[in-house]
Amino acid sequence: MRLIARTALVTAAAIPLAVGLPGSAGAAGQADVSYVFTANASSVTNTITNNSGSALTCLTALAPAPGGVLPPVEDVLRNGQQLGSSGEIQPGVTGQTVADIPDGPYVVLATCSRSDTDPAMWVSDYPGIEPTLAQFPMPGFTVQEASRVFTFPAGPTGQVPGSLPDLSSLFGSGSAN
Repeated sequence: MRLIARTALVTAAAIPLAVGLPGSAGAAGQADVSYVFTANASSVTNTITNNSGSALTCLTALAPAPGGVLPPVEDVLRNGQQLGSSGEIQPGVTGQTVADIPDGPYVVLATCSRSDTDPAMWVSDYPGIEPTLAQFPMPGFTVQEASRVFTFPAGPTGQVPGSLPDLSSLFGSGSAN
């Protein structure tokens, strides 16, 4: 009877631990990563939530947005991003800041990826990005927080003139595998 009670106790303790801890052996999903972009003065901060269970390599980058409008994704990818911050992001919540941004309008984009035994990539949602994601040899997911245009200098209260609303509500959000 003691053995049965001990086994039941160990099992009861192990099930919540197994469910509560994300593992890298599970398949990657869209909800594994989220972004929140904020701007003030001359910087943009991307608050990255990494629920993937493993370290990710992340980049928050800015590209010119002529006229303060979201440029076509092909233009942004072809012309590159001028400013950025990158690094390894551990599971949890981490901020990545791009500082000393010159005056003008910029689109902010974010990408996180991992290349271990379960490679995957998460990109801030952008109209027309899905065909580009499909070219990579790993699952690619668009993240709910859409790429946005910020115009600098930002106001003193953190209000950014010319900011666009959440475009995912207009264009939808999905994944490309």
